[in-house]
Amino acid sequence: MSADAAGIRDRVAIVTGAAQGIGATYAKALAEAGAKVVVSDVLDATPVAQIIEQAGGEAVATETDVSDPAAVEAMVATAVERFGRLDILVNNAAVFATIELKPFTEIDVEEWDRVMAVNVRGPFLCARAAVPEMRKNAYGRIINIASGTVFKGTPQFLHYVTSKGAVVALTRSLAREVGVDGICVNTLAPGLVMSEGVRRHRTMLGDMSDVIVASRAIKREEEPEDLIGPLLFLASEGARFTTGQVIVVDGGSVTH
Repeated sequence: MSADAAGIRDRVAIVTGAAQGIGATYAKALAEAGAKVVVSDVLDATPVAQIIEQAGGEAVATETDVSDPAAVEAMVATAVERFGRLDILVNNAAVFATIELKPFTEIDVEEWDRVMAVNVRGPFLCARAAVPEMRKNAYGRIINIASGTVFKGTPQFLHYVTSKGAVVALTRSLAREVGVDGICVNTLAPGLVMSEGVRRHRTMLGDMSDVIVASRAIKREEEPEDLIGPLLFLASEGARFTTGQVIVVDGGSVTH
């Protein structure tokens, strides 16, 4: 086990939005580090859980809409019933790859509310359900997934960027509320990652991906695997005195 993964073995983790893409990468990485993983998604996450189990890990899949309070409570209950506790929560579920770039004046209220329901209410509901279980053991790691776009103010993407800015604010406030309980809350902020969903909807990006690569100190596309090291650090014992922070992983496009 690597130094990054120290303290993860036998921990119980929930990863939302884990049926595919970056979320699936997170779930598999935590399982490889020795965690027992609840693979959660509004889609069928069973194939990812099966991959983990075939590799010798422990996992269970749940179908969860993170904007639904009852579904989120059921997800946390599944983690506790199956594995006995909850230690790590990765709030990854988000509306992103299907969003069309458009001027903010063309974003209708329904689309705005849909993005906020998943991207902001979702992490809030998941943390609200998870923290009581973490408090029982005076230990927890909550990793909220934001985006490097927060630090750029990317145009034509107002609802998404706003939602991820809210995730950063949520992290900072929540960290101050639960630090006394031994719970660390941090944000991982990727750049544009060439996940399955992004590759399927790449036409929505136009020339954006080329512009983003050009803005980076490391001039290549970002892959889901680039996020594994930072994720494992934030989930590990090594992050025991790190809370309320944002780690941007985007090849140096953003420096803050």
